[in-house]
Amino acid sequence: MTDAVTICECFARDGLQHEPTFVPTETKIALLEAFAAAGFRRIEATGYSHPRWVPAFADASEVLAGVTHRPGVAFKATCPNPRAVERALADLERGTGAEELSLLVSASESHTQKNLRTTRERQWERVTEMVALAGGRFRLIGVVSVAFGCPFEGRVDPGRVAEDVARFVDLGADAVSLGDTTGVATPAAVAGLFTRLERAHPGLPVIAHFHNTRGTAIANAVAALDAGCRHFDSALGGVGGHPSKIGYGAGLTGNVCTEDLVSLLDAMGVDTGIDLDALAAASRACEEALDRPLHSMVARAGFARSAAAA
Repeated sequence: MTDAVTICECFARDGLQHEPTFVPTETKIALLEAFAAAGFRRIEATGYSHPRWVPAFADASEVLAGVTHRPGVAFKATCPNPRAVERALADLERGTGAEELSLLVSASESHTQKNLRTTRERQWERVTEMVALAGGRFRLIGVVSVAFGCPFEGRVDPGRVAEDVARFVDLGADAVSLGDTTGVATPAAVAGLFTRLERAHPGLPVIAHFHNTRGTAIANAVAALDAGCRHFDSALGGVGGHPSKIGYGAGLTGNVCTEDLVSLLDAMGVDTGIDLDALAAASRACEEALDRPLHSMVARAGFARSAAAA
């Protein structure tokens, strides 16, 4: 296979939101610099959630001010509400803003109420306001959480997810991410939904965001790849999931491991643009930052390098 994909490294935001202990600002900045040095061109850097709800990102502005903003690398911040976009704009005015913003909805009513503390209708009103506030000054990423199943309501209708994607497209989103928030997706469901969305919105970057709760994230990533997806989210060490104060989700809630995903894609001949040696160093730095071994198999066994690389 000769192909190329874009991977967004999510350790610093979707990863760290799950951590009960605050990671120092200078450590976060050093990790983000390491991710950029490894070749990631999209990096989820922080979130503008209220510190009362997600204290891990009380230093969002300081982190974005501390990283090196460089051509070809987009740092992304997550925005759950209009106040978050106002904060993003204030940082942008200071010359230290994110290049991308994620705007959040959930595909189920129950998850919307638990995660965003509002209704789906009201959250879509917020998203519309957020797009207007952003005013074309950021690349906007629509995020549909629990796109493959809800921990409270069970199965999610793929038609509802397709409608949410269409609403983001109508609002002018540059890409849309599908979140398998508690790891219930299957390769068949992934293939069906990504194929459907490609037919409905040809050329729209649809981002695969899989969690490894049930050990299926890599299989689902390959299914998405086979269905035409070329944009993926992942987190070094497989950390993350929902905020640490959120009680739903059993077992390992974390993201697909970046190391394992990159290793597999590289061995398949898919170009990720990631330097494997620099990625290994970043992986070790993430384990040092959290002071424990993380969940990557490749971190223990080493990369399965492609024949071309060998």
